[in-house]
Amino acid sequence: MQFVINRDRFVHSVQHVSKAVSSRTTIPILTGIKIVATKEGVTLTGSDSDISIESFIPTEENDKVLVEVLEEGSIVLQAKYFTEIVKKLPEGQIEVSVQDQFATTIRSGSAVFNLNGLDPEEYPRLPQVEEHHVFRLPQDLLKNIIRQTGFAVSTQETRPVLTGVNLTVENEQLTCTATDSHRLAMRKAKIETNNSDLHFENVVIPGKSLSELSKVLEETDQLIDVVVTESQVLFRLNNLLFFSRLLDGKYPVTKNMIPTHSKTEFKIKTKPFLQTLERALLLSREGKNNVINLKTLEEGEIEITSITPEIGKVTEKIQSSDLSGEDLRISFNGKNVIDALKVVDSDEIHIVFTGAMSPFVVRPTEHDLALHLFSPVRTY
Repeated sequence: MQFVINRDRFVHSVQHVSKAVSSRTTIPILTGIKIVATKEGVTLTGSDSDISIESFIPTEENDKVLVEVLEEGSIVLQAKYFTEIVKKLPEGQIEVSVQDQFATTIRSGSAVFNLNGLDPEEYPRLPQVEEHHVFRLPQDLLKNIIRQTGFAVSTQETRPVLTGVNLTVENEQLTCTATDSHRLAMRKAKIETNNSDLHFENVVIPGKSLSELSKVLEETDQLIDVVVTESQVLFRLNNLLFFSRLLDGKYPVTKNMIPTHSKTEFKIKTKPFLQTLERALLLSREGKNNVINLKTLEEGEIEITSITPEIGKVTEKIQSSDLSGEDLRISFNGKNVIDALKVVDSDEIHIVFTGAMSPFVVRPTEHDLALHLFSPVRTY
């Protein structure tokens, strides 16, 4: 195998696929990146058997030659060294050639690296995906959805299905839900599909996969294809394929958890409220309990307090609007609410309480496509 390739484009692709490579894999060949050169161009693949990323660099694009393939072939190179080498090479062109016994030479300018490659035949094949369930949405929207739900997945392996984000599609609307059983984040979005009857539920993508996907998505309204099968999901952008396995198990039905009535509710500016909660947690960092108490006062004032017996106490009052319903005292995990407020894309939020011991809901006031649900903390 031998080819000459544009350095910037090569670095870009190598960095994308290396996100899927794990150093802690039980299959030695997966510590490498597979490189295949054909007449069409060069394909790079990285995988840790949960996630696989494939990036294709065509021989030319927009009348610019990116790759010159002198001899077709394939090789697997250790990701750890290969990614660092490619990033630090001096010139605008890189030449990669493979001799006998998988010995590989990488040249750029006067720098020459010789690497021992691995047998590409041993590299696992990427899943073949049947395209029955396909929908499309803009990249920047998907990136935003991941940001607004991914943080709420569980980090405990006791219920593996909760370490993922659940996708359902109905009536050309995608609903993404994440919960760790103390909090829940939900985000809805319109999708494009050729099949208006497209319907599925209980598609659970590992949170880790989505956070890696988010890194390769760009802030553009270019559409990305999402293909869902029994055990895999494929995200397809131009010249990049991102596969992830799906989590087994039944995702809890979250629709019924969201309260429909209200005992106390108010609206409040997102940023000042976030900053008040952050100040309230300054003293309880050590205590690890993150408990914040909220109390409604006269004329729409809200009192926020946090007490850490051995350190001290903080109290702050903040003004809300449209306060209605019963007087309320409630305690909650401040860190969970802060995490949610950081991703709310609305200047004002609407908070609805159903009692001191029942979950409460936070919604943006500017649209009804997102909501956050929190369990209160019992403090005696």
